[in-house]
Amino acid sequence: MIKPGILESQASHIYIAIGSNLGNRKLNIEKAKFFLTENGVKSINISKYYETPSWPNPSKPKFLNIVLKTKCYLKPVELLKICKSIEVKLGRKKDIKNSPRVCDIDIIDYKGLIFKTGLILPHKSMYCRNFVLFPLFEIEKQWFHPIFNTNIKKLIFSLPNKDIRSIKQI
Repeated sequence: MIKPGILESQASHIYIAIGSNLGNRKLNIEKAKFFLTENGVKSINISKYYETPSWPNPSKPKFLNIVLKTKCYLKPVELLKICKSIEVKLGRKKDIKNSPRVCDIDIIDYKGLIFKTGLILPHKSMYCRNFVLFPLFEIEKQWFHPIFNTNIKKLIFSLPNKDIRSIKQI
C-alpha cells in the first residue's frame, strides 16, 4: 500500500525523458537539460544514462536516455512547445516516425494529470518502454501510473525479457 503523502509529493512533479541516438548523444542530452533549465524547468533529480538498441529497428544507432524529475510553472502545453523548440534548436529534423534523431524530449508524467486528447498524459507508450521505466524507477521508486493504477515495479516486470536484458546503465 502506498501512503497518501507519497502520491501527493509525486503528483507535484513533472517527469521528462530525453533521448538521443545521433551525434554526441551525451552532449545532446546535456544541452537539452541546459535549455530546459533556461526555460524555467528546475531539475530535482536526474537518472543515470541508459543505453538501448534503437526502437523499433535495432540496426539503427543505439539510444542514450535519461529521465528528469522536475518542477516548473509552465502549463503542460507550454512545456510541450518548449520541448519541441529545444529539439529543433538541437538539430532535430522532421522525419519518418521513430527514425534516428539528435534529440527527443517527452513529457512522461505531468503532476499525475490525465489528458486523453491533444497532449496525451501520462505519455501513451511510457508503460512499455524500458528506456523510460528503468531511469524513472531509479529516481522515483514509488511512481504510480495514474491510468493503469499500477506501480512502476509491476510495469517493469511486465516488460518482455529481451527489453529487460537489452538496457544498460552507463
